[in-house]
Amino acid sequence: MRVKNKSKAYSQRSKVRRLSTFGFDVSMDELLDIVNDDDIVTGQETRSTIHQLGLQHRGVHVFLFADDGKLLIQERSKDRRQYPSAWDCSVSEHVKAGESYYDAAIRGIQEEMGLPGIRIQPIIKFRMNYGPNDNEISTIYRGLVDPAGVEFDPIEIESIDFLDLEELQQSMDRTTRTFCNWFIQMIRWARGMESDLQILRSYSLEPLFGNHRPPPNGSQA
Repeated sequence: MRVKNKSKAYSQRSKVRRLSTFGFDVSMDELLDIVNDDDIVTGQETRSTIHQLGLQHRGVHVFLFADDGKLLIQERSKDRRQYPSAWDCSVSEHVKAGESYYDAAIRGIQEEMGLPGIRIQPIIKFRMNYGPNDNEISTIYRGLVDPAGVEFDPIEIESIDFLDLEELQQSMDRTTRTFCNWFIQMIRWARGMESDLQILRSYSLEPLFGNHRPPPNGSQA
């Protein structure tokens, strides 16, 4: 069930949030925490500098499932700097300086999908090289979503779709769509295949595509 960009009002709100008064994307100069291999903060730097120097920083990914077990995936805008027009998991965000993984995930869900009050639980924390000079320690979260409530950000997202694990794998195998490499690696991990994820901590014994319902009060990490 692919849904195309449809929210002009949300688009205007997004522009106010994402752009400075001079029309530049302010996200490239947001402060991020620099972390060592033990995920301890050792400093702070702008996002652009971090990516120029290859400094290790933090990120989050959120997998939001509908009641039928299908995963909400997003097609990134053609204007995105990295992997334009490629498909990604429900939400992917950098963790801002001083922000927790959980808070970054909740922020990303609200900003990218227009969804407040989503309960999520952490699944794993891992280290991975996302591309040239892009070294991250990231946490994957899982939650439940009502498709009717999604109002995605049309500045960053071209369209959304809902696929189950087999449909995702078939699409990746047949190369009928372009996928972000980090998403491919996470799906490979979820299927028990060799992947680039270096697992640092597991928070749940449930498989990522198994019991997708979070605990009653959610969980932070």
